[in-house]
Amino acid sequence: MAYGISLDIGTSGTRAHSVDLSDGKIIATAVTTCHPMPGANIMDHLTFCIKNGTGLAHDILMDTVNKVISKLEIDLKKVERVAICGNPIQLSLFQGIPVDDLAFAGENAHKAHNIQKQKRDAGVFDASAVGMNVPDGTELYVPPAIRHEIGADALAMMYKSGFLEQKENCLVTDYGTNAEMALKVGDEIYTGSAAAGPAMEGQSIRCGMLASPGAISDLEYEFRWRCKILDDQMMAGDGDQFDFGLEMCTDEGPMHGMAKGITGTGVVAAVAAALDSRLWRKGKLTTSDGRMKMQDGVYIDSHDISEACKAIGAMRAGHFTLIEHAGIKFEDLDIMYMAGASGTYVDAVKAREVGLLPPLCNTIYQIGNTSLSMATDILRNPELLDELQDIANRIRSNHIMFATDKVFEEIYIQELSYWDEGMTLQMYNDHLKQAGIQPLPTVKGTPTVHRIAVRDIQDYGKHGLKILDDIGTELVGKFDGCTKCGKCVKECPEHALSMDDDGT
Repeated sequence: MAYGISLDIGTSGTRAHSVDLSDGKIIATAVTTCHPMPGANIMDHLTFCIKNGTGLAHDILMDTVNKVISKLEIDLKKVERVAICGNPIQLSLFQGIPVDDLAFAGENAHKAHNIQKQKRDAGVFDASAVGMNVPDGTELYVPPAIRHEIGADALAMMYKSGFLEQKENCLVTDYGTNAEMALKVGDEIYTGSAAAGPAMEGQSIRCGMLASPGAISDLEYEFRWRCKILDDQMMAGDGDQFDFGLEMCTDEGPMHGMAKGITGTGVVAAVAAALDSRLWRKGKLTTSDGRMKMQDGVYIDSHDISEACKAIGAMRAGHFTLIEHAGIKFEDLDIMYMAGASGTYVDAVKAREVGLLPPLCNTIYQIGNTSLSMATDILRNPELLDELQDIANRIRSNHIMFATDKVFEEIYIQELSYWDEGMTLQMYNDHLKQAGIQPLPTVKGTPTVHRIAVRDIQDYGKHGLKILDDIGTELVGKFDGCTKCGKCVKECPEHALSMDDDGT
């Protein structure tokens, strides 16, 4: 029997399927709850790689990949194909390709730092040669990046969602740390990446965690707010009910005592609850202690809401910027595709209310983890790689680098003022008018939501899901300027840090 392995290497962790190549069926699934390299976002990983070398970063990542594939319930000696997907930085680290050209944007920066641009087109390589514990000659299929920070994972969300075939104007976004997004208007496709930050995946949040069993993933309104908690199969069940205005628990649910933390989608729901309950004013929660208490000791505070609002602001500014560059109005955009774990588990109606979706889109599709799904498609049909390269070639021309874009800068400034300083929507739009930018409309009506995926990974296979909490990579060192305060240890969302008395 011949096997294949599909991999999704993400900023927040690694996901993998084992596949029976004779019939294309998934055998088992394994995932990690964190990334093995230090840091909660792509810039942290870039910085670590540039400071410590591509070789070390590659070795750390491959150590984790090999731990993941060892849990896939197959004989690794019988693996014949591997297909991978992810953003350009993670795929570069996987292959051992330098990432300097991704750390600096623009030709001038590349010339100033004498950086050589790397080629990231589709290709077939030897999986054992990059360090995977599979037989020599095992074929490794790597799909193409589109441009700079828009990689194979962004291509996956376009390809798997139906976005590319859609005749009407439509927008697709991967609701993760990097927030890759694409807008299709006629035959033109505009791409960008908002770098929303780790709050979208439950990181940089006091009680935050990635989407995994025990995470509060939503708050459902039933005259009070009911916690929804992910179970062992990553399905949301009923937890306790709260009145945040009165600061009290009004009912204990079946999953009382099972909450471990809150994920990004839960934080989005908490933002919606805070706004609905009028508890968020000028960048602060107005509860008695500045916290919204949930069950089992889980809470969010003003800092958490502020972090989430920055992410929401970056997302909305990104969508707004693509719409402006495409020359359309908000009312011209009706269809939205939401990808990734956060895009799957978040309540789409609440997400639109707080600004994670354009305010007038009325048809929403939640489509799950498209990156792992496309890698699995490549395993089943390796010729798909050529088709994906053709698609990438066609859509490279309209990439917008938000970091240097004046429209994005103008809108994001208003977003920060709106969320943290209490700026009214009228003032927000007055400032945009002075800059020659269309106004942001208010949310209208109730959208039609199609939950194509009820969980981000639809099929775990006959052997089910294995979750690796301890990925086993340990780094020891000291940091210049460390005061030994221990704050990093207390606030690490993955509880991955420890400190000795000497600061090690």
